[in-house]
Amino acid sequence: MGLAKPNRGAGRDNRSSATSRAGKGKGRGGGGKVNGTLRFEFASDFDAGCDVQKQILKEVERQGFNPNSLFATRLALEEALVNAIKHGNKLDPKKRVIVEAKVSAQRVEIEIEDQGPGFDRSRVPDPTAEENLCKCSGRGILLIEAYMNSVSWSHGGRRVRMVRYNQPHELPERT
Repeated sequence: MGLAKPNRGAGRDNRSSATSRAGKGKGRGGGGKVNGTLRFEFASDFDAGCDVQKQILKEVERQGFNPNSLFATRLALEEALVNAIKHGNKLDPKKRVIVEAKVSAQRVEIEIEDQGPGFDRSRVPDPTAEENLCKCSGRGILLIEAYMNSVSWSHGGRRVRMVRYNQPHELPERT
C-alpha cells in the first residue's frame, strides 16, 4: 500500500523540502522523535506523505501490532494523509501538513493537521447513500471512522485525531 501518487512528474518540480518540528533532518517527510512522539511537518506532496506513512508504520510494526490492527492503521493513516494534502491543502506546496504520532505496544494515536479552510464533518455526504454509491471519491472519512477505535475532528475540520488499539478484532469496537 501507500499513498496514491497521481501526476507525479508535475509535483516533483514544485516540492519544497520538509522539516521536522523536532529539528532532525531535512528532506521529504523528515521527522524525529521527541519525548516518544514522532513529529513531521512537510509540504503538501504525496511523496512526502508516503515517507511519513512509512516511518509511522515502521514504528507500529516495531511495537508488535497484530496484522488486523496494522492494516487498520495503514488504511486510516493513508486516507487521512491524502485528505490533508489533496482536500485540505489543495496540493498547494506552500501549505504544510503537520503529523504527530504516539505509538506503544497497546495503541497508536495519530494527529494530522492541514492548513486548508477546514470542513464541517456533519455536512459531508454519506458515501453509502444510494445517490453517492457510484461516485469515485468520498469514502476516506468513512474508512477512517470504520477502522479506528476513536476519531475526532477539531480546528474547524483541519485536524483529525485517530486512535487504534492493538487488538485482534477484524473491526474495532467503537468508543
